[in-house]
This record gives sequence, structure tokens and C-alpha cells, in this order.
Amino acid sequence: MTLRFLRVAVVAAAISTLFALSRQAILARGDEEVPGMSWAIGILSLIFLASAFVSERRRGPEANLQKDGLWGLALGGLFTIVSRLR
Repeated sequence: MTLRFLRVAVVAAAISTLFALSRQAILARGDEEVPGMSWAIGILSLIFLASAFVSERRRGPEANLQKDGLWGLALGGLFTIVSRLR
């Protein structure tokens, strides 16, 4: 169970960090952020979250790596949105 948690946490942290770095690079160049980016990330996070729920119920333990990736992508997107609200 702790290995699954660790994989989810690593993917979530990586996604959130990559979005933050991308945003900093855009602002450093003097460009504007694309309007609606938070909404797009939110919708994708909801899609990944729904896929994670369905996969958790329908797929067996052989798909744990894929399920952990889906959970990580969903949580990483949600963390990204929360960090953008600050």
C-alpha cells in the first residue's frame, strides 16, 4: 500500500511542479498566460479522476501501475489548480 501511495505522490508532485515551471517560464518571457488554462487543467483532472475510479473498480491488481498513474495525474492537476488560486 505504501508503494502505491509513493507512486501516486511522485506523479502528482511531478505534474504540479512541471505546470509551475511552465507558468514561470511563460511569465519570465513576458508572455501572457493562455486564458482558460485553469479550466482546461480542471476538466482534464476530472477526466483522470473518473478514469481512476472506474479503473480501481474494474481492473485487477495487474493494472496497479496504470491506476496509480491516473490517480497521480488527477491529484497533480488538482494541486496545480489550488496553487494557481493563491
